[in-house]
Amino acid sequence: MTEKALVNLEKNILEWDAYKIRNDFPILATEMNGVPLVYLDNASTSQKPKAVINRVAQFYAEENANVHRGIYSLAEEATKHYENTRLLVRQFIHAASVNEIIFTKSATEGINLVAQSYGRAFFNKGDEIIISTLEHHSNIVPWQVLAKEKALKIKVIPVTINGDIDLEAYKKLFTKKTRFVAITHTSNVLGTITPLKEMIKIAHSHDAVILVDACQGIAHTPINVHDLACDFLVFSSHKMYGPTGTGVLYGKKALLERMPPYQCGGNMIKHVSMEDTLFQEPPMRFEAGTPNMAGVIGLGAALEYFRQFSFDSIISYEQELYEYALQGLQEIPGVSIVAKPTCSAPIISFIMDKTHPHDIATVLSHSGICVRAGHHCAMPLIETFGLPATLRISMSFYNTVGELDLLFNAIHTVKKVFKI
Repeated sequence: MTEKALVNLEKNILEWDAYKIRNDFPILATEMNGVPLVYLDNASTSQKPKAVINRVAQFYAEENANVHRGIYSLAEEATKHYENTRLLVRQFIHAASVNEIIFTKSATEGINLVAQSYGRAFFNKGDEIIISTLEHHSNIVPWQVLAKEKALKIKVIPVTINGDIDLEAYKKLFTKKTRFVAITHTSNVLGTITPLKEMIKIAHSHDAVILVDACQGIAHTPINVHDLACDFLVFSSHKMYGPTGTGVLYGKKALLERMPPYQCGGNMIKHVSMEDTLFQEPPMRFEAGTPNMAGVIGLGAALEYFRQFSFDSIISYEQELYEYALQGLQEIPGVSIVAKPTCSAPIISFIMDKTHPHDIATVLSHSGICVRAGHHCAMPLIETFGLPATLRISMSFYNTVGELDLLFNAIHTVKKVFKI
């Protein structure tokens, strides 16, 4: 790294103070295999601050009651806290109404909800769905299942050698039968940030509806659904410092109102007789049964914690970490970066000569370093690059340059172990 780059990095570190932020995350002070934990698998799940951990514990210790049901004070208070998270989500992604925010168990469930509710109701034989090579399995398989069921056609946007979306190829995929586009905001393998605004504009020019998988982007860049004009958007709580088992589906009000229920049960009905049932309006129509109340309230705490920081500061700091990691890895003989997208989140996939990623990850684990090894639930993308698997590091605002130096040193140890 150049002297100027190092000066800029040091400046950002001083402004950001990741070491202070790390005090908010108890697990970052622990050990793994007898050495300090270095957690570089944030694309899989992020760690949780004390504010979230304590809020979930407080709910169970002091506030636990089922929401939207009881008229006693405890239940009404639980409902108030639960619905406050819906308001916080609406504000965070700039939705027009809280009625456009649906709580799910995961982003995966959100995608399946749209596929099985909107897709079943409005797709007909021969209709076309466009997805991309970058997609996580969760944004591929639901559409494949639906396509087989309803005789639909799936078209795939290719990626360039750099891991970017091929926009010209994307434009050529549209026909009069194109009904839907499902596209990731950010690749969980390569870090590619897709040109969403342009892609959404193109889709709408062909009267196609578009869903955005924002799981990887939600914690790294501001998302404004009004500005993007996307029709649906999903993300997971656990990738943005909140509890697991909680997700969000945003949908435009006009679309949600036309969609039939995805699941049926308590809380999503107006009236039930033995002859027929009347359903609630969105979002209640899509929240059948007792929800993950602690998870949703914990997500609210994560949003409260997160919004104390400016996205400009997060982006600047994480970009410096990304560039430092990229250069450091490239300087190690035998290490190859899989792709270098034009615009990337702090996610890097790489391989090493003559050694399987699983073996490398195992050795790194003995040094306390957590990295992901495998196909990352994106087998079509990995196979596009002719690989069985990769190693992936994914960084957060609580990671440090010192941790990356430990990674580089551990990789040199790997080279000695495997005689690379």
